Amino acid sequence: MRVTGVHFTDRTDAGRRLAALLGHLRGPGTVVVALPRGGVPVAAEVAAALGAPLDICVIRKLGVPHQPELGMGAIGEDGVRVLNEQVMRASGVGGEQLAEVERRERAELERRARRYRGGRAPAAVRGRTVVVVDDGVATGSTALAACRIVRARGAARVVLAVPVAPWDWTERLAGAADELVCVATPSPFFAIGEFYGDFSQTQDEEVLRLLGSADAGTATPEREVRLTAAGVHLTGLLTVPEAPRGVVVFAHGSGSGRHSPRNRGVARYLNGRGLATLLFDLLTEAEEPDRRNVFDVELLGARLAAVARSLSVRGDGGGGDGEEGPSEARGLPLGLFGASTGAAAALHAAAEPGSAVRAVVSRGGRPDLAGPGDLARVRAPTLLVVGGLDTAVLDLNRRARERLRCVSELAVVPGASHLFEEPGTLERAAELAGAWFLRHLPSAPGAGGAVAQTR
Repeated sequence: MRVTGVHFTDRTDAGRRLAALLGHLRGPGTVVVALPRGGVPVAAEVAAALGAPLDICVIRKLGVPHQPELGMGAIGEDGVRVLNEQVMRASGVGGEQLAEVERRERAELERRARRYRGGRAPAAVRGRTVVVVDDGVATGSTALAACRIVRARGAARVVLAVPVAPWDWTERLAGAADELVCVATPSPFFAIGEFYGDFSQTQDEEVLRLLGSADAGTATPEREVRLTAAGVHLTGLLTVPEAPRGVVVFAHGSGSGRHSPRNRGVARYLNGRGLATLLFDLLTEAEEPDRRNVFDVELLGARLAAVARSLSVRGDGGGGDGEEGPSEARGLPLGLFGASTGAAAALHAAAEPGSAVRAVVSRGGRPDLAGPGDLARVRAPTLLVVGGLDTAVLDLNRRARERLRCVSELAVVPGASHLFEEPGTLERAAELAGAWFLRHLPSAPGAGGAVAQTR
């Protein structure tokens, strides 16, 4: 059947019409993932209609050298690569030509990923329904790559949704997703743009604006706070979701602080699980240049303990230093999250007599720096999360755990190095931390989490 005429005014119109077909996916377990750039305006409408978070999956089409609009494959984040052998054969593209196109597109992919993400970790998709959205499907290579990426990141269900695709698109992409949704499947089909009145190129600025608007609409607002700990004034970032189940205070590692993209990525995940988070710098700007301070566990731990005491105050009146923590977080069940050397500070604070700390998580931490006396005094259930590739630190964590006298577990994340920079590893660490805090903070309902080696 031949279908002619413009189907969509622009990408916004296409997104609204696509969203009308996806109402059955509305719910807290859904995430919308867009293929930038053109897929972002479409996906923004879908995410708004579903009340779902909006993220991106950066993919680059590998265009035939003499016909760039014709895709012979695609590359994506996490090293995903998809080739269309049929198009390559028909176009006479050889290995050297393919390598040159891939080299150029890989550089652009990395540029866009850096700009669009701005240091943010990808949205947590493990165990969730992920709706992959683009402005259309032609050969299907980019859509297939995106589906493979979110599947590898642990999505429980993948839905590929586009405004327009060839009539036989379900055959081309059979098995790529659990559900395929499309507004129009015209025939003949030559190019996606022929079915839009306005198919002008989406610019980076629009992508950033739409992603920022989605964050503002779905993310829990954070605010900067001033803290007093052991007589020193420190700066922190506080995020409190509606009806918080507890509060987690972050202790950063050497060379890191409240703006650490890794810890902020973990904090966002915890916020999504109903936990308030407080990220603050344990050192002042004047103290940071002296590297000895970074490893002064007693100093850092004392300041962290002072903040913990200030948060344990429920009503009016001061904490241990005559100071109160932020009112939104006071009196909530308290957990500590320590990264690298910050883990030792967290355990030092938890070892304080009468400590209000109810749970501790160490990510790539150095609990051994807390010393055997502190480790033996910790009473809060403690989870040690270590990367499987971080063998030296893994051994130190095993030894430190032998000195703990509290409930403790050691969780090893396969394929992760010390900084958890490998695809999916930081997300896994966040999931383990969230499950631990929800299990052990007293007002929170139980939550599962795959961890190992329980004492």
